[in-house]
Amino acid sequence: MMTKKYHRLLRPILAAFVGASTTLAFAPYQIWPMAFISPIIFILLIHNKTWKAAAFSGFMFGMGQFSVGISWVHISIDTFGGMPKLASLFLMILLVSYLSIYPALFAGLTNRFFPENNKTRYLLAIPSLWLLTDLARGWVMTGFPWLLLGYSQLESPLSGLAPIGGVQLITLAIMLSSSGIVWVLVKRKPIGLVLPLIIFLSAYGLKLVDWVVPDESTRTSFALIQGNVSQEKKWLPSERWPTLMKFLDLSRVNWDADIVIWPEAAIPALEKELPSFLLNVDKAARMNETALITGVVTQNSSGNYHNSVITLGDTPSGEYNYETQPRYNKHHLLPFGEFVPFADILRPIAPLFNLPMSSFNRGDLVQNNIVGKGRYFATALCYEIIFGEQVRKNINQNTNFILTLSNDAWFGDSIGPLQHMEIAQMRALETGKPVIRATNNGVTAITDYKGKIIAQIPQFETAVLRAEVTSSKGSTPFLTLGSWPMVMFLIMSLVISLSKFALTRK
Repeated sequence: MMTKKYHRLLRPILAAFVGASTTLAFAPYQIWPMAFISPIIFILLIHNKTWKAAAFSGFMFGMGQFSVGISWVHISIDTFGGMPKLASLFLMILLVSYLSIYPALFAGLTNRFFPENNKTRYLLAIPSLWLLTDLARGWVMTGFPWLLLGYSQLESPLSGLAPIGGVQLITLAIMLSSSGIVWVLVKRKPIGLVLPLIIFLSAYGLKLVDWVVPDESTRTSFALIQGNVSQEKKWLPSERWPTLMKFLDLSRVNWDADIVIWPEAAIPALEKELPSFLLNVDKAARMNETALITGVVTQNSSGNYHNSVITLGDTPSGEYNYETQPRYNKHHLLPFGEFVPFADILRPIAPLFNLPMSSFNRGDLVQNNIVGKGRYFATALCYEIIFGEQVRKNINQNTNFILTLSNDAWFGDSIGPLQHMEIAQMRALETGKPVIRATNNGVTAITDYKGKIIAQIPQFETAVLRAEVTSSKGSTPFLTLGSWPMVMFLIMSLVISLSKFALTRK
C-alpha cells in the first residue's frame, strides 16, 4: 500500500523538478533547448493519467517553475517591503501557488477532454491549451506573463518568428515541436519528426527576412545615467539633494549627447515639490540643445498619484511648466507594489498591505509618445515592458524608439533584472524598434531593432552609457496585426479539437 502511495507521488515530485529546470532556458543561463526538454518530459508525465492526477502534476510543475524562476520577487517583499520573514514567505507561497493554477489547468483540461493518444491531442489540443493558459495568466488580475517559453529563444532559430506573431507564436512553435516529439515517442512514428524540422527551417528562413531597415536620419546620441542609488536610502529626506546632485553632476558632463536619460523615479520626491529644480534643469538642457528624460512621481489636481515620465530641455512643449507639462503615466501597475487589489478590504486587515508607494493611479493604455530632441519614444515603465500588446499599441508612425525606465534595485543581485532585460530584447525583435533601457543599478542597455544588445554597462556601478543608435523604417507583421492571428488560430484549434472530442463521445 505504501509503495503504491509513493509511486503516485513520484510523478508530481518529478514534475516539480522538471518545472524548476525550465528556468535554465531563460537569462542568465539561456540554455534554450531546455524550453523544449521541459515540456516534453512534462507531457510524458501526464501521459495516460486521470485528469485529476494530471492537474496535480501540472500544479507541481508550476510550483517548481515559479518558485525558482521568480524567486527574485521575494527579495522585494522581504528586504525592501519591510515585512516579517513569515509574512513575506507566506505571500511568496501564495503568489507561486496562484501562478501554478495555470499549468494545472492546462494538464487537467488536456487529460479531461483529450485523453486519447492521437494527433488531435498532440498537434492541436496540447499547443492550444498551453497557449490559452499563458494568455489567461497574462490577463487575469492585470496579468503576470513572465517566463513565457518564447522569451528563451532569442538566440535560437525560432527567434525569426517574433516579428510575425510575437513571443506567443514562438511559444506555440515550442509546444507544437515538443508535443510532436512526444507523439513520436508514444506512437513510435519517426515521421512525426518532420513537424519540428519544418518549424525550425521555416523560422530560420524568416530570420533572414528584413522586415524593417535602418533609418540613418534618426541617428541619435544617448547618455543613460545609472545612478546606482541605494534602495534603502533613496527616499530618506536627508538623501534627496545628494541624489539629485549625483544625477545632475553625471548629466552635466554629458550635455553633448542628443538625449540624456534618468531611470524610473530617479527624482526622489514628488514633481510638484521641486518646480525650481526642474525649471533649472530644463534651462540647462535647453541651453545645451539637449533633451533630458526622467522618471518622477507626480500628483495631479485631483490628488491622484502617478508613476510618470517627463521630458525637459529640447521639447515641443517649450519651457517647463508643472501645470502644462506633457507626461507619460504608467498604465500597468504592479499588484501590491503600486496598487492593492481589493484595497478597501485588504488594507484594514494587516499593515503588510500598506507598503510604501502602493497607492498609484493608472494612466491610459494608449498615450502620446514622449518627445525629446525631435525623437518620439513609445514608453513602458518597468513592469510594463512585459506586456507586448501594450507596447505595440503605443507605437505609431512617428515612433523612433521604445523607451523603458526601470528600478530593478528592488530585486538585488538576482536573476530578475537579467530576465527583465531579455523580455525587453523581445519587444525590439517583435516591433523592429530599438529599445533604450535606463535603470537605477542595471541592467542599463540599448538594443538595435533586431533585439541585439549593442551597448551595456555593468550592474551595481555608478556609470553612464554613451551610444549612438539608429532607428528603423518599415513595419513588422506583428506591429501591424498584433496577436489577432494567434487568437484566431487558438479559436480554430479549440473548435476542431472539441468537435472531434464530441464525435468520439457519440
